[in-house]
Amino acid sequence: MLTIRELIFSYHDSPEFHFSLQASAGEITMILGKSGSGKSTFFDLLSGFLSPQSGTIMIDGVSLLSLPVEKRPLTILFQKHNLFEHLSVEKNIQLGKPNASKEEIRHILKEVGLEGFSKRAVTALSGGQQQRVALARALLRQKPILLLDEPFTGLDKATHDEMLTLVEKITKTHKLHTIMISHEEEDARIASRVYRMVDGRLS
Repeated sequence: MLTIRELIFSYHDSPEFHFSLQASAGEITMILGKSGSGKSTFFDLLSGFLSPQSGTIMIDGVSLLSLPVEKRPLTILFQKHNLFEHLSVEKNIQLGKPNASKEEIRHILKEVGLEGFSKRAVTALSGGQQQRVALARALLRQKPILLLDEPFTGLDKATHDEMLTLVEKITKTHKLHTIMISHEEEDARIASRVYRMVDGRLS
């Protein structure tokens, strides 16, 4: 269980943000809210890019607040997938785990529906396929917490729905603590828990 209790943060003299949340392994926790409401600030606190004024972040009884960014047991998938255009699908995925074997990469590609795509250039892929590559790279890192920061914005509805279904399947298969930020109410259909960011408070 990932538990965040009374995490408080403010930018200089701006109003405080208050965050409390629970996320279970194998479930998707959805955070809904308008742009600028503080959702991405919450992810920055989880990741260690920002430090809270007070509060706790615990996973299975272990505090994350004392861990540096590179030691935190999580992976983030952003709206911009940050793939390297000069590299193949396989090479992009391998950046998540440089010592990954060919078999590991083949297996993860099959999981995200890109079996046989390893040698293709990422520039030859559709937007949805590129996000599958980014998701495969995240999965290869084998971290228990997966953070999705509006990763499917801009995709057509059919592709968007396909990616939601894939995230739901992968979360259950890998027993991930998946937390997804969205401003689309419809995305909440795949979530076991739904929180809303309103007036600087996550509840």
